[in-house]
Amino acid sequence: MPEFCRHGRFQQNCRICNKPEEKAAPRARSGTRSPAPAGRSRGASGGRTSGVVVKRLARAREDGYESELVPGLKASGDARRLADELAFATARLAELAADPPGLYAEAALADDLEESLWLAFLVAHLSPLSGEDDAFATIREVRRPWASGELPPVGAANVLGPRTTVDPKDPARTLVAYRGWAQRHGGSQAAALSGDDNWTAERRFQRVFERLSLPGFARSGRFELLVSLGRLGLVDVSPPDLQLGESADPAVIAAKRVFGIGERFLLERRVADLAAEAEIPLDAFDLALFNFGQPQAARATMGSRAEPDAELLARVEHALGV
Repeated sequence: MPEFCRHGRFQQNCRICNKPEEKAAPRARSGTRSPAPAGRSRGASGGRTSGVVVKRLARAREDGYESELVPGLKASGDARRLADELAFATARLAELAADPPGLYAEAALADDLEESLWLAFLVAHLSPLSGEDDAFATIREVRRPWASGELPPVGAANVLGPRTTVDPKDPARTLVAYRGWAQRHGGSQAAALSGDDNWTAERRFQRVFERLSLPGFARSGRFELLVSLGRLGLVDVSPPDLQLGESADPAVIAAKRVFGIGERFLLERRVADLAAEAEIPLDAFDLALFNFGQPQAARATMGSRAEPDAELLARVEHALGV
């Protein structure tokens, strides 16, 4: 199967990734990197480092599996894993709407809408931990009330979740940019996130997603924020598509692998086709694709303890033909 590079092109056609190398180092397996040569720091090359870490994940053995819905997958083991992730992500969205966990519940129930929106932003930006008894421990420790004007003291020492968008080199820059963004709308997050009263939920999602292109606030954080606000009933938004425009985003990279195409329009259409066939919400694909592209230990649970029921899982597996 053709491989896509981090620039969204076929590997063999990319002028950047397809440069000849002096010596090809052995490729690491299962998400690990090969040790750096003696006398050189890891990631150094000619005195420069790109800051990009390429992870090669173990794939299931090809066994003749084929599906028109996911033409990039060639192994039934991969299809089953995708089904598991889609079922979990779907159950997690239902949990957010009906019985949100941890700080999501505080955001949904707070009397002050500005505090609710601020807390939801912090959860999306910092990301809940995975594999911990209290997935929201770090966010709870550093949060500061919106009304105080203080920035949460997020620094290099903080343990953040797998989907965090915090820049370790400048942890405060997105927080500053977000407060400034709200200030330009009269100091109100609600006004900034609501936009025009005449917008549909889909139009509002798309326009606010674009407006949230703040320094350091990558696609994953923006998408998660708007999805959680919609599911918690705080803002009337619903995604018209997955906004698969950032080539370095882990969910986008996984989507290219699963659907066997790098062009955004076709990616979005194939996602919509599978969502319709499996009868699952479109927004479930964001977390599912992220997790599908990660090693098991790096999965993001987003604080959810939801368990998909057998009927949901069976429906997704049936759509994928496994």
